Amino acid sequence: MALFGKKNEKATACCCNGNCDPESMAKAESAKTEGASVKVLGSGCAKCNQLEAATKAALQQLGMDATIDHVTDFACIAAYGVMSTPALVVDGKVVSYGKTLTTEEVVRILQKIRG
Repeated sequence: MALFGKKNEKATACCCNGNCDPESMAKAESAKTEGASVKVLGSGCAKCNQLEAATKAALQQLGMDATIDHVTDFACIAAYGVMSTPALVVDGKVVSYGKTLTTEEVVRILQKIRG
């Protein structure tokens, strides 16, 4: 039943209401679901680079052997639901966004998540 003449519209899974191509969205979804990694989401600005450096230092401090992927593709970033960067993703989950973390903050997050 439609109220006030509005039709029921099926919501799309796309972050931009279907304005991007299916290939890039499939790539973004597959990148989101692959786990056991650490990713920094951002355009490559100074704050994104600071977060990446702090994350590298935290991984070295904890002796963790993980690679850091710096994701700059906005379709991939939007697939995580992140609207403000830089963001930190650990094992497929967004753990921080919109601010630059210090090395100590990243260490605490990694210890909490990975044990």
